[in-house]
Amino acid sequence: MKKGRTVLQAKRLGIYSCSPTTSLLAAIRLMVEEDIGGLVVVDNNGFLRGIIRRTDVLKVYLDRDDWAVLPVKDFMHTEVPVVTPSTLLGDAARLLLSHPMEQVVVALREGEELRPVAMLTDGDLAYHLVKAD
Repeated sequence: MKKGRTVLQAKRLGIYSCSPTTSLLAAIRLMVEEDIGGLVVVDNNGFLRGIIRRTDVLKVYLDRDDWAVLPVKDFMHTEVPVVTPSTLLGDAARLLLSHPMEQVVVALREGEELRPVAMLTDGDLAYHLVKAD
């Protein structure tokens, strides 16, 4: 990773998201279609409410026969590591390593709320370890 590079300089903005009422089946379908490990959960105004990961859905699948129709809100993680677009990649990596999630949400603060603009994964950070600029 280039020292001094920010998350904004390293990551394309844009996220894959769902609402808290999205079914687990719809959520896992989107994850499979987009080949991603998780979705940002946002409310109707686009503000951050949590993250749902593939592993979360798999755990519910193993425990419940009715897993497919259950809402994301019952299984999402609400304690989400968040950085701003101006956060240095090294700082984002430290946060990711200190948190049990494999993702860090990049968000803009709007008053008391957070509007997610990207998701940074351990894979994104690994890419920047070997990327030649």
